[in-house]
Amino acid sequence: MRICRYTDGEDPFFGLVDGAGEKIAQISGDPLYTKIELTGVTTTVADVRLLAPVIPRSKVIGIGRNYAEHAREMNNEVPEEPMMFLIPNTAVIGPDDPVVMPPQSERVDYEGELAVIIGRMCRDVSPEDAAKSIFGYTCANDVTARDLQKKDGQWARAKGFDTFCPLGPWIETDLDTSDLRLRTLVDGDVAQDGTTADMVHDIPKLISYASQAFTLLPGDVILTGTPEGVGPVQPGQRVSVEVQDIGTLTNPYVRH
Repeated sequence: MRICRYTDGEDPFFGLVDGAGEKIAQISGDPLYTKIELTGVTTTVADVRLLAPVIPRSKVIGIGRNYAEHAREMNNEVPEEPMMFLIPNTAVIGPDDPVVMPPQSERVDYEGELAVIIGRMCRDVSPEDAAKSIFGYTCANDVTARDLQKKDGQWARAKGFDTFCPLGPWIETDLDTSDLRLRTLVDGDVAQDGTTADMVHDIPKLISYASQAFTLLPGDVILTGTPEGVGPVQPGQRVSVEVQDIGTLTNPYVRH
């Protein structure tokens, strides 16, 4: 099942997206908290504006260096345990929203990722039970001010600017994530081409590990790491993150 969040110019709605990614059947309420009921209203993706499929009420948890080749390309060791950082929910934007490159940074990078949406509150969950807490998955771009990341020595500012966490185009609730192709394209040219099979720490372990530090709440997002091939973006370029069996998330970049 694919669930999107969209607007036709009025208040946001949730909807079910068909397999072709073209038609939307509107649903009532918030599917994270209420039973899904069709309203009878239908529209098309082309006729509405897709929004970020979830706005975390609590937090976005990033995972650093979760692909070995990416760690090596950044001249870093592969961490023995998941490396976590927090991103404010004010960084979240949706498809086609511009990523605003801040004046404080001279190098802003793309990082295409698979994102996990938490569907139920959990704490100290085991890897074996982690799947019960998953609502679904979406595409993400963990935008990073690379020069500030190196300068600061910690990642809150470099990854937390407003607009630095694009999510979308929708949430896929039924998905085998063990071996999904993940690509990032810059102006149509492939920059990253990897597979989730290469994650150092798989999704059940990430959820379990995070839940041992933070209570995970419905709508929380976990970014699962990026494959090798990260690089800088210039103002005016468009970055697309493709995740197999989900879809494509595209955002333009503009200078503040």
